[in-house]
Amino acid sequence: MVPDVGAESILASQAVESIAYIPPPPVPPEAVGPALNALGEPTFASLGLGGWGPVGIIQQCLEQLHVTADLPWWGAIAITTVIILTLIFPLVLMSQRNAAKMNNNMPQLQFLQMKMTEARNSGDQLNAARYGQEMMLFMKEKEISPLRNVIVPLAQAPIFISMFVGLRGMANLPLESFKDGGIFWFTDLTVCDPLYLLPIITSITMLATIELGTDGAKLNAQNMHLMKYVLRGIPILVFPFTLSFPAAVLCYWVSTNLFSLIQVGFLKIPSIRKYFKIDQLVTHKKESLPPKKGMIEGFKESWRNMKISNEIADRQKYDEMRFSKAGMGPLVRTYKHDPTKRVINVQAKVKSK
Repeated sequence: MVPDVGAESILASQAVESIAYIPPPPVPPEAVGPALNALGEPTFASLGLGGWGPVGIIQQCLEQLHVTADLPWWGAIAITTVIILTLIFPLVLMSQRNAAKMNNNMPQLQFLQMKMTEARNSGDQLNAARYGQEMMLFMKEKEISPLRNVIVPLAQAPIFISMFVGLRGMANLPLESFKDGGIFWFTDLTVCDPLYLLPIITSITMLATIELGTDGAKLNAQNMHLMKYVLRGIPILVFPFTLSFPAAVLCYWVSTNLFSLIQVGFLKIPSIRKYFKIDQLVTHKKESLPPKKGMIEGFKESWRNMKISNEIADRQKYDEMRFSKAGMGPLVRTYKHDPTKRVINVQAKVKSK
């Protein structure tokens, strides 16, 4: 059988033509980058920043101020700090009014507190409760509340934590515009201060604010004299930790301390205090106040009072246990002879005979 050479050649030519036609490769899609803001920088949403939590809201506020006002990042941080501290200024006024009233009524408060402490240490719960009630009525009459002195720190704590976490997250990302968003010697906000001047300024301004802002109503009370040394030690304790903080965080911290320092000095002006209805501080004579004790003596007295209070509490607990056992347990024999049984007096009968 003779093969069909023509058919085979046709099939071969068709196979070659089909193999020779190779379609062109598809055009790769263009790389899609992050969304850009008006300044040509990636938006926080495209970088995973922002959100509706406390930290995210702070980051969004910083972004809006940086983009809309075309401010450098250090300026946006400083202005945001000023806005936040201005919003809580009414709480500062409330705390200052309360602190002035506490200072001006300090002799009466310390007298009642001393009497209450003496009664409690001696185990006289009745007088301790009476003096405590008198102190509450006196504070209510003078519109004094110790809780108002801590309302400002309680309000600032969540704001400080949110700013700290938000700025540290932006620096650790790192945000590219943060690398040249500083000023003076700290142009890069993503790294720590190369000259360590920001940590030093932070500690100095914090100490100055403490020294200027702590008035007699907060630190001169008999049971608060140790607080003076504790507050003075805070700037020293935080200094080693601030050495490794990004410059963005310290920029916020320095802005907060400077604003607080100016605010405290502003509220010490007599005309300003009168305008905001803050009482002038009264300087009490030493004779009208209980004698102050040194740091060591005060610590010893506090330790002694704590031991006495614990001993009284243990004694009360022991008495309650004995009372409960006496009421619910078996009767304890407290007599020599059982009075329910008749005892025949043999000697008396012999004598009668």
